[in-house]
This record gives sequence, structure tokens and C-alpha cells, in this order.
Amino acid sequence: MSSLELRNRDRVIEELRIFLKKILVEPEIIPHSLSITRELIDEENADQKIAQKISDTTNVKIPTEHSDADKLFLQVLHEVVRDEKAMY
Repeated sequence: MSSLELRNRDRVIEELRIFLKKILVEPEIIPHSLSITRELIDEENADQKIAQKISDTTNVKIPTEHSDADKLFLQVLHEVVRDEKAMY
């Protein structure tokens, strides 16, 4: 790995660490975020809309320009909601 790749990986890990602290302090963030994702998953520009609504209604702030950690969080939300839909 190059030093740039290592710095990027470390930055993503740090962002995820901060996020994990937030959800440990406020565990209701996860069900709330999943609810938002269920509501908006099939809309055009779903990631932007989901991120904006999560930012507006929780202490998790997802900027317009999504970082790698933001993208990973949104991707996991999509996967969980799609897995729920597949079960029914």
C-alpha cells in the first residue's frame, strides 16, 4: 500500500470510529436511519435524500460530498433494507 492509501484508510477508520461512538451513545440512530432508508430507497438520488434526512434528524451529519465512510454507511443501510425486503 502506498502512503496515500494508508492515510485514506486511516481517515476512513477514524470516521467510522467516531460514527460508532455516536450510535453507542444514541442507539436509536440505527432504527431511525433504517426507517428513512425504507422510505426513500427507491427514489431518484436516494443516497442524497437519505443522507440529508439523517443529517436533519440525528446528530449524524453526512455532508453533500460523501466521504468513503459515508458511502459505506449508506451502502450498509441499503443492504439491510434490501435483505429485509427479500425475506418477505
